[in-house]
Amino acid sequence: MPNWGGGAKCGACEKTVYHAEEIQCNGRSFHKSCFLCMGCRKALDSTTVAAHESEIYCKTCYGRKYGPKGIGFGQGAGCLSTDTGDHLGLNLQQGSPKPARPSTPTNPSKFAKKIVDVDKCPRCGKSVYAAEKIMGGGKPWHKTCFRCAICGKSLESTNVTDKDGELYCKVCYAKNFGPKGIGFGGLTQVERKE
Repeated sequence: MPNWGGGAKCGACEKTVYHAEEIQCNGRSFHKSCFLCMGCRKALDSTTVAAHESEIYCKTCYGRKYGPKGIGFGQGAGCLSTDTGDHLGLNLQQGSPKPARPSTPTNPSKFAKKIVDVDKCPRCGKSVYAAEKIMGGGKPWHKTCFRCAICGKSLESTNVTDKDGELYCKVCYAKNFGPKGIGFGGLTQVERKE
């Protein structure tokens, strides 16, 4: 029977797909609203779809169902998943479960040493971790504490100066600790000593 004016049939719902709402994948047509992962039902696009025969999946579900099996596979480098794959009809828990790790550290003195060795911010006194550390004046600072002590301006390596363990912008440093007189530190006349 001829197909009068109709489009292709949707690979998911089997209804007619017209050109304005058509997405093609693996030689099949889908409605935009039907272009969903068969595992988790997440909306797909050309960068997130992974096709297997007549089925379409997001890359995560595809990896769980058709990728290598074992701890950490199908999730990306360095990730450990606790997903058992039950929603995909998979049985990833094979063999006997491993015993749980002890909740307390095996060497408490080693653990305590790691906490003590963390640098302290001179401005707020709290621990400064590597992800938020900026060095200034030979000391570690939080990014949010790396500000001029007088005006509060955020500092960078190009405009920071230090004096007596405190940070200043170049303008405030010049006004407060620089030479005094006409043309120096923003003054218009010579200061008299009394």
